[in-house]
This record gives sequence, C-alpha cells and structure tokens, in this order.
Amino acid sequence: MSSILMHAPALIIALPLLAAFLTPILSRFNGKKISWFVSAVLGITLLLTLYMAGHILIDGPLIYVFGGTEAGLTLPSGYNFPIRIIFQIDAMGIFMALITAVVSFLAAIYSITYMEEHTGLDKYYTLLLLLATSMFGMEITGDIFNFFVFFEIASISSVALISFRSTISGEPAEAGLKYMVVSSISALMVLFAIGLFYGQYDALNIAAIASFMQYTQLDKIALILFVTVLAMKSGAVPMHMWTPDAYSEAPAAITMVLVAASQASLYALFRITFTIYNITLNTVTVGWIIIILGVLSMFIGVTMAIIQKDIKRLMAYHAISQTGYMLLGVGVGMAVLADPQALESFGISAMEGGIFHIMNHAMYKGLLFLTAGALFYRTGTRDLSKMGGLANKMNYTTIFFIIGAAAIAGIPPFNGFASKLIIYESVFQFNPLLSIIAMLVSILTLASFVKVFHSAFLGPQLEEYKTVQEVPKSMVLAMGVLAVIIVFFGLFPDIIVKNLVHPAVMALINQSRYTSTILGGM
Repeated sequence: MSSILMHAPALIIALPLLAAFLTPILSRFNGKKISWFVSAVLGITLLLTLYMAGHILIDGPLIYVFGGTEAGLTLPSGYNFPIRIIFQIDAMGIFMALITAVVSFLAAIYSITYMEEHTGLDKYYTLLLLLATSMFGMEITGDIFNFFVFFEIASISSVALISFRSTISGEPAEAGLKYMVVSSISALMVLFAIGLFYGQYDALNIAAIASFMQYTQLDKIALILFVTVLAMKSGAVPMHMWTPDAYSEAPAAITMVLVAASQASLYALFRITFTIYNITLNTVTVGWIIIILGVLSMFIGVTMAIIQKDIKRLMAYHAISQTGYMLLGVGVGMAVLADPQALESFGISAMEGGIFHIMNHAMYKGLLFLTAGALFYRTGTRDLSKMGGLANKMNYTTIFFIIGAAAIAGIPPFNGFASKLIIYESVFQFNPLLSIIAMLVSILTLASFVKVFHSAFLGPQLEEYKTVQEVPKSMVLAMGVLAVIIVFFGLFPDIIVKNLVHPAVMALINQSRYTSTILGGM
C-alpha cells in the first residue's frame, strides 16, 4: 500500500482543516486570490477521495488508526480492543465522502465570482472548509464520540454560513438562529445517547458497540434519540422546521453544501440503525417508522413547494420531499432486514434505489440551487412573480435548469429517473400503495417546476432585465459539471449501481464484516 493511500483518510480531513486556518492569514496578503487557493485545496481533496474510493471498492474497507499501526491495542487482560481513535471507511462511507468532495469543490468554484463582491471572504471560505472537514469526519469516522465532535463542527459552521449575508437583511440571521436552536438541542440529545452506550459497554468505537449490543431498555432510548435527531437534521417531516429558512437564506453555493450536510446526517441514521443495531432491533417497526417519515416528507414537502413564490424556498421544500424517497427506499430494506427471502427479492433493490437517490439528489438539487443563485445574481430577486423572459439572455442557466428540473421530476434519461424507477419497482413488491404515492409526488414535482420555468424563463422579457447577461464562467463551469454528472448517471445507471451503489448497500447490511474489520475474530 502506497504511503499516500495509507494516510489518505487523515489527509482528506487534514488538508481542508489546515487550509481553514491558513485562509485568514493568506487573505491578508492577497484577498482576491483566496478563492482560488480554497478551490485548489478542495480539488486535491477530491482527487484523494477518488483515489481512496478506487482502493476501497476493489480491495475492501480501509482502516486508519491515530497513534498506532494497528486497530487494536493489547490490554493486560489479553484481548484485542479498539481504544484508539480510528477511521473506518467502507463502501458506504466512501460513497458519502465522494458526494461531499464533489459538492464542496464545485461550491468553491461557483463562489469565485458569485461571492467576490462580498466582504469577509476569508471568514466565508474558512467556514466552507470547516464544513467540508466536518462532513468528511462524520462519514469516515469509526468512533461515535468523534462523530459527535464533527457533528458539532458542522452545526457551528453551518449557522455562520447561513447567517453570512445578515448585513443585507434580517432574514439570514433569523434562519441562522433557528438552525442554531435545532442544532443545540440535537447535539445535547446525541451526546446523551452516546453516554448511554458508554455507560453500558465502556466503548465508543462503533464496531465494538455493535458487537456488544444487547438491545436493552437504554439502547432503545438511545435509538429513539438518534432516529429523532438525525431525521431532524436531515430535514425529514415533521422535524423539517429549519430547512426552508436555512436553504433559502444561505448563499447559493452554501445551500448546495447544506444539502450534502443534511445527507451526512441521513447517512449517520442509516449507519447507526444498520451497523450498530441491525437485526437486534425490531426491524419491522423501525423500518415502518422510517417509511412513514419518508412518505410524510415526500407528500408534505411537494405540496408546500407548489404554493411558494420564492424560488429558493420552493426548492428547499422540494429538498424535503426528495429526502422522503431516500427514507422510503432504505426503510423498506430495514423492514425486511430480518427476512432473508424478502431482503434478497426486493429489499436490497429498494435500498439501492434509496442510496442511489442520495447521490442523485445531491447532484440535481445542487444544480437547481446554483441556477437559482444565478438568477438572483443577475436579477437581485428570488420572487418568481418579478421574473420573466430570462431564457432570452441566460441560455446556459436555462439549459441547466431544464436538466435539473427534469432530473428531480424523474424524467428519463436523467439520473433522478434511474433511482426513482428502482424505488418504484422494489417498493411496489413491498406495498403497492407506497409506490403509487411516490409516483404521484413525482407528478406534482414536475408540475411545480413547470410553473417555475414558465415564471422565470418564459414570457415577455421585463424591461428591467433587457440588459441581463449570462453569469460568469466559473458559475457556468460549476453548473455544467453537475449537469454532465446528471446526464451520465441517467444514461449509464447500471455502471453506478453495480460499482458504487450496490457495494455501499451491502456494506450497510453486512454488520459482521464491519465489526470483524476492526475486531477480527474477537
């Protein structure tokens, strides 16, 4: 194993973290170039993540132990036990890390010109780097207390980024305050749940806790806390109260990263329920809880989106709705986890659809938020009733919006169709009504985005927008890369599912492999 690969798990944390501390210093010398420095750092981090993904998907999970050369340390009692800080990256972890790497890099590229007129850019880019660092940490750590630390860093940096434009109006500060309250409560509940684990098992390592799990009354309380908190931080109904404000008030590039951060919380929900608890819990009950959260998120999110006039707020409610598809697919897999025949027949496929939709959603929802940012950049408004005829001047933005809208509505040949079709077919075998609801939500989604397209891009060009031009090249580049990914995933979904999604699903289901990677034959 090469030295770069050996230390790659630490490097994808260390590089953006170090850059976050260097950014305020470097901005003193050349504040205009700091965006290029941050983009370069996140670009290198993306390459490292891709390199690490190639190894993990071929050779299996990667372990990185801080302060040692092996996962365990022989104690006086004579058995192997993971007491060090350990990063454990399997196919599911690297799947999420790839999303974080792509989204963070493109957010930095988009911000080069989008944010150049703002002051305090050293703070903006420092917070962006810290948010990227925390998301990577949440996704690759093998220690549940370290997850809490990164969870808190993500919350703090998100609050500051949501509030970044509060000098323009009071709404960003209000949105940041709401998110701060939600995050503070969430952190307290997560820490309490971790304390329940540590009090019973004297362990913080995820694999160790999974191997010791007895599903006691305290474990059930911890499960309730984790499901509630992580569903809330992922924006699931009925704990979605922070999402519309945060997504609509944050700068466009940051909104895209916040979507990926919400999905990091969703990943943690799946990691805890599948890896720590697995079949020791009542999988049918927990599975149906996740399914119900998914159905509520799908339906309430889309119905609330239809009535919105603020383009970013409309897209924020659609983000809630799309989270429901992920919960639905993975919830069906959880519900049949203890039934090998049903799991093999449609449970794995349902999970593949849900997991595939996580990545697809990050791409097309990111693109849609960037197009909304492009419209705001040129018009100075998010109100659809004050837009019109912009397709005449903003050709690239129009094309990218059409691609994103078609993808979120599940229209072929875009990536949203690929993952939704898997969900429809597999969920239908579990419960036909759930599949019908999912298809109905897609129809309503299409209707909503037809309204947006007509309001913003079609019709007569308003007098005040006669001189509007296309957005700068860096913004077009970021949107273009996402559009290419969306089309590629839609045209060749089998490649992505076989080589990336299926290994991620099996990594979640196979609890014994996750624990044995750390604990061996213990």
